[in-house]
Amino acid sequence: MHPQPAGDFYACSHTGRNSGSRALSALMELGLLCWPMICAAQMVGPTPQPQGIPVTPEQAEQVQPENWAIHGDGTITWELQPAFRSPYSGPQSLSPPANGRETIDTTLYAGIRPWLGAEIWINPEVDQGFGLSDSFGVAGYPSGEAYFGKMDPYFLVQRGFLRQTIDLGGETEKVDPDLNQLGGTQTANRLVLTIGKYSIVDIFDTNTYAHDPRNDFLNWSIIDQGAFDYTANAWGYTYGGAAEWYQNWWTVRTGVFDLSLTPNSVALSNYGFAQGQFVAELEERHHLWDQPGKLKLLYWLTHGNLGTYLDAITLGAATGQIPSTGTVRSFRNKDGVGLNLEQQIATDLGVFARASMSQGTVEEVDFTDINQSLSAGLSLKGSRWARPDDTVGLAGVANRISHQGKLYLAAGGLGGIIGDGQLPNAGPEQILEAYYRAAVFSFAYVAADYQFINNPAYNRDRGPVSIFALQLHVQY
Repeated sequence: MHPQPAGDFYACSHTGRNSGSRALSALMELGLLCWPMICAAQMVGPTPQPQGIPVTPEQAEQVQPENWAIHGDGTITWELQPAFRSPYSGPQSLSPPANGRETIDTTLYAGIRPWLGAEIWINPEVDQGFGLSDSFGVAGYPSGEAYFGKMDPYFLVQRGFLRQTIDLGGETEKVDPDLNQLGGTQTANRLVLTIGKYSIVDIFDTNTYAHDPRNDFLNWSIIDQGAFDYTANAWGYTYGGAAEWYQNWWTVRTGVFDLSLTPNSVALSNYGFAQGQFVAELEERHHLWDQPGKLKLLYWLTHGNLGTYLDAITLGAATGQIPSTGTVRSFRNKDGVGLNLEQQIATDLGVFARASMSQGTVEEVDFTDINQSLSAGLSLKGSRWARPDDTVGLAGVANRISHQGKLYLAAGGLGGIIGDGQLPNAGPEQILEAYYRAAVFSFAYVAADYQFINNPAYNRDRGPVSIFALQLHVQY
């Protein structure tokens, strides 16, 4: 369910009243050109708040805030899966013969500052390609670059949002220009409001070392909390609003978001307030051994048209049919919690860990079929071997589905992205991932990635599976 985009592009950024006026006109024209697609794809959206760099008042006066910017990035990801042991397969199994797939995506990031503290961003993109086995077969799916696949390139506006930052005092920080972020200044204490279309994990569950499949790990359950069943369309985006309050050593975030029309569907819901998802996160910032770190506690609650595993099993047994949660849906709740830790050990070395769990009686909403997940890993910069822009990463994750979920899969039921048709010998899904990301130029990176997957889709009878990946990423 994760999105992303690839190709050639031009990017630049400028400041000044005249250039800002021209940028506003250009952005309005882009919006008018994209309006039919915006309506169809339901446009509006944000990205994570940047780490500010503390500056003196004198230095702050020298910072020229950006009034507009245009950036771009492109990514090509190739994945190869050698053949593996599989006595049987189901409709949503990882295909056992050797196969390879690729995804290509290109994204434009166009933003303006309409008034003090505000930013409007739009992210049109072109996608093409498929994940392994059409993005089925492993709960901790091996590519965060895999999305709703098509053979031919297709265009969407994935994000379109307004972000308003309200300074509340404290130390002044310099904000460097970035994707979906205009350069300028902000205060350490601040209120940030974001409304539009974007991904929930643009704001919640972020982690410096494991969160971006274009720049670090690829596995879904490593770059996000595996049991965080966040709402989204098939590409990972939704409508909503979020508020963030930064104060001293802590931050509180909260947001309300739209569900997909049905679990894992392309369209978002038109039920209005009848269904949706509430997300809250408390972040604590600290120093350990004089090194910065963060600990986050996440809670989410979904109310929507969802089915339960036991209702599906009961109906299937009564009718002699394969159970399906789609046949027993009614409006009900599903919730979950998670912890997210990142800790710098040295200037070039950081570690991270996540733990999450969700209600195990209700079907997967929009992310993946995981009810318990525990992951940990490290990230090391290449400065120790004279390659400061290179990165090495190593991580492991163990995923579980609830007992009722196992019974449902054993009876032949299909989850969101898994379903082998049977599950006589269930076990935890265990994944190890390692990557090396090398800087070719200041704007281009090549990464090699390897994943070892034991018990794919919680099935001890199939696998283990090895997956090799090569990625080219360009960013301006």
